[in-house]
Amino acid sequence: MAEPPRTTVRRDEDVHFELVAGPSTYRARTDRPVQYVTVANGQGTVLGYVWANDEDDAAGWTVRKAGGDEAFNRGALYVSRLRDAKARGISPTAALAELRQYCDPARPSHVVPGSLTEAPSLAALQERAAGD
Repeated sequence: MAEPPRTTVRRDEDVHFELVAGPSTYRARTDRPVQYVTVANGQGTVLGYVWANDEDDAAGWTVRKAGGDEAFNRGALYVSRLRDAKARGISPTAALAELRQYCDPARPSHVVPGSLTEAPSLAALQERAAGD
């Protein structure tokens, strides 16, 4: 049985793309000192660190390599909270201060009370997370 010939419809209109902005985010890099808090799971295992630097409008989540998949997955919550804070127009360190309220060890992950500290750079914090 013969197949009917295919007809390809071609369009000759110009295609116009519109640039659509994604969610508001802080910068993901800084070479300056960062303030950070430690995040742990319900058993007290350190999963990673939430960090911030106002001078570069930067903040983010640094996963602790030894925390494995759980550390990576739990970080999404803190990244989401940082995006919400940026959308509200608050500074990175103010966002970090807000995150410190999530300190209930009964939760799947929490900010370790009293863990706010400073690292000389984001690179130094990342080295700590890789070596812990």
